Amino acid sequence: MAVIYEDLLKGKQHVHFIGIGGSGMFPLAQILHDKGYFITGSDNNETDTLALVRGLGIPVHLGHDPKNIEGADLVVYTAAIMKDNPELLAAKASNATVIERSVLLGVISRQYPNAVCICGTHGKTTSTAMLTQLLLDCGADPTAVIGGKLRSIGGNGRVGKSETFVCESCEYVDTFLKLSPDVSVVLNIDRDHLEYFKNLENIIRSFNAFNKMASKMVIVNGDDENSMRSLDGVTVPILTFGTKEGLDYTAENIAVERGVFYQYDLCHRGETLCRIRLGVPGRHNVLNSLAVCVAALQCGVTPAQLEEHLPHFGGAGRRFEFLGEVNGFTVADDYAHHPAELEATLKVATQMGYNKVWAVFQPFTFSRTSILLDDFARVLQIADRAVITAIMGAREINTYGIHAKDLADKVPGSVQLDTFPEVADYLLAHVEPGDLVLTLGCGDVYKIDKLLLGEKKN
Repeated sequence: MAVIYEDLLKGKQHVHFIGIGGSGMFPLAQILHDKGYFITGSDNNETDTLALVRGLGIPVHLGHDPKNIEGADLVVYTAAIMKDNPELLAAKASNATVIERSVLLGVISRQYPNAVCICGTHGKTTSTAMLTQLLLDCGADPTAVIGGKLRSIGGNGRVGKSETFVCESCEYVDTFLKLSPDVSVVLNIDRDHLEYFKNLENIIRSFNAFNKMASKMVIVNGDDENSMRSLDGVTVPILTFGTKEGLDYTAENIAVERGVFYQYDLCHRGETLCRIRLGVPGRHNVLNSLAVCVAALQCGVTPAQLEEHLPHFGGAGRRFEFLGEVNGFTVADDYAHHPAELEATLKVATQMGYNKVWAVFQPFTFSRTSILLDDFARVLQIADRAVITAIMGAREINTYGIHAKDLADKVPGSVQLDTFPEVADYLLAHVEPGDLVLTLGCGDVYKIDKLLLGEKKN
């Protein structure tokens, strides 16, 4: 059950975010800023997101110092910070209310009668961004929290005037159980965050708890066995989507254009509603877009509007995002950090007609790298060449004894280089005109692209 703090924001004026540059923190800061709260924030590293934060007029401190929280009556921290963070310790010793970001997200979700919460191991950000953009294009005015940047809203979040709240809902350490979904949209369920869940059964159990919290409806991927297993005991209406026979909404007559862009007939129980053409590449986005179509229809969007507007969605930030060219080769970036995501992204990349695809991968967390080591090694071989950076430990200490070289040793012909300047120099010396360099990972691997493209500000 969700932990409810109904009066959390009552009487609050100054909200400080520790780690405001995080993808989960920035949209919450945006929303509270738009609602009139005085927002301050801090972070360790200079990023593009911090530039967006400052662009809103929000003061940001680089580095963590107890003085940064002075005057705040509510302090929000990200789960990524360490327990001995000086600002967090100072906040807990002060009179301020101190909460983790998922608690605040849950509070916001309860302010809207139609909270559409999109969950799943893969595809959450793309699907949440796609639904948000679609509703905006159709004249709706949703509030949204997205795990990646959406150009049309100038960041990861927005405040709308309608009753609809579109929310990316992450299962990591059960944070999505703090939400109050009216509609749960389940994209897929896979083995991830095993340092917390331990096994697949526990992951499915967590998604099942989330689905039971939905007050109106569950929309679920009928092609995915694990997702269907998460429906036990759900009492609200269930709508299924996929490519199998007998589902409520299906993709029929699937075709591909230019090798990577898919289109299909959206059908409801055998009746063709419209023809969907996608502006984002990859076979996996057929299922993502199906989920979005079903959710959008429940929000009042018509099939004609789906057909008109979905082709215009070009993706969220860091989701196969093309950044430019240098020395005749193309530079792109993707957030993929799980073997299934890497596999889908690299398969798309190899179908785009480049001479060679260079996968530049930054492993994220020691636990994931260790537990899924063989899967990472297998999928990285889809690329023509692989360059592997040091592991970004983030919130973890390396108790696993795992190193990036352990992964590189399992990928024939790969190169392992620890620092971003080393990687950039290697690529500039070896990548040829007509090749694609694709940086991959959920950390700060995108900074290599800046070095390649000559943007050395950071």
